[in-house]
Amino acid sequence: MSTPHRLPVGAALPVLLSAGLLLTACGTGQEQAATEADGQGNEAVSVNNPLVTTYDGGLYVLDGDTLEVERDIELEGFNRINPAGDDRHLFVSTSEGFQLLDAAAGVLTDDLIAADAPGHVVRHAGRTVLFADGSGEVTLLDSDALGEGLPEEPEQYTAEEPHHGVAVELSNGELLVTLGDEEERVGVAVLDADREEITRNEECPGVHGETVAAGETVVIGCEDGVLTYRDGELTKIDSPDEYGRIGNQAGSEESPVVLGDYKTDPDAELERPERVALLDTEEADLTLVDLPSSYTFRSLGIGPDGEALVLGTDGILHVIDTETAEVVDGIEVTDAWEEPLEWQDARPALFVRDTTAYVSDPATRQIHAVDLATGEITASVTLDEAPNELSGVAH
Repeated sequence: MSTPHRLPVGAALPVLLSAGLLLTACGTGQEQAATEADGQGNEAVSVNNPLVTTYDGGLYVLDGDTLEVERDIELEGFNRINPAGDDRHLFVSTSEGFQLLDAAAGVLTDDLIAADAPGHVVRHAGRTVLFADGSGEVTLLDSDALGEGLPEEPEQYTAEEPHHGVAVELSNGELLVTLGDEEERVGVAVLDADREEITRNEECPGVHGETVAAGETVVIGCEDGVLTYRDGELTKIDSPDEYGRIGNQAGSEESPVVLGDYKTDPDAELERPERVALLDTEEADLTLVDLPSSYTFRSLGIGPDGEALVLGTDGILHVIDTETAEVVDGIEVTDAWEEPLEWQDARPALFVRDTTAYVSDPATRQIHAVDLATGEITASVTLDEAPNELSGVAH
């Protein structure tokens, strides 16, 4: 495979990096990606509504309607995938950094932002924000410009200390970034468009995960609730338990209610929760909902009408009405399964796009497409390798 083009990791300073520090990136533009082969000699193809899943040793790029495998890309290591924010790209988190996948062409491009322990990818308000856990470096990109390749001089900011964190840029240019170090994570800071601090809150132990709800409300998980940021104010929504960890969230910018996981045992080797949290960001209220089975961090989604979706270990996609906080439907998709102890190991995953829920099943090496309006499975595919992470293009 050809050597990726790299954007260097900057110095760990809590300031905006000057453009002069970033000179080594050059991008493979969208027109080039549509005609050239990738580093493995694969010619570009045309993939409809791309869906991508990882497996041990590579990536499958599938047609989002038929689930036909359009491209099998070999890629060693444990790789993670995230929508890049436009209608054709994903970022693949590899051992070297964030590598750009042109999923609509079935081509893993040579464009790469070098990163020490690449982590969260957040897309919002036309911007895509990458967080490197090993350096605390934040890279900010125009989502719609990714088809032209990665910029030579992207905007970058470096957090106060490296940590497993996340950053979100708002439509007014403000940047919310988590606070922590290698030992602990404590909260968030909000910076203005000039990257001067506006406010901070350090009462969010174990800060993890993010989503954006209606009214451009950012939600960040804590071990005792969540923090929300809206209109210049940080607000804490407390869990009903002293330790009530909400580490993964799913939200929609059309709804004020966010779905979160909910764990209460800080000493568990692996807690298998059977409750989820509904967070009303307008009322600053948290409601717990009991489920008939456990679930995992890859089980959460939001449907087209704001309904909360949870893929249970009973093989059922549970549908929760966020207004009544009740489970109102269940769609049987897979056989019952058990979460593995290691978080990197494959387990069923959920990816929701428009009116379709995609569900992977490593035990059978299958992926299913579920029509959320009817509850019918509209397509299925059996793969050569067991799928792990599941994602696709999504604005």
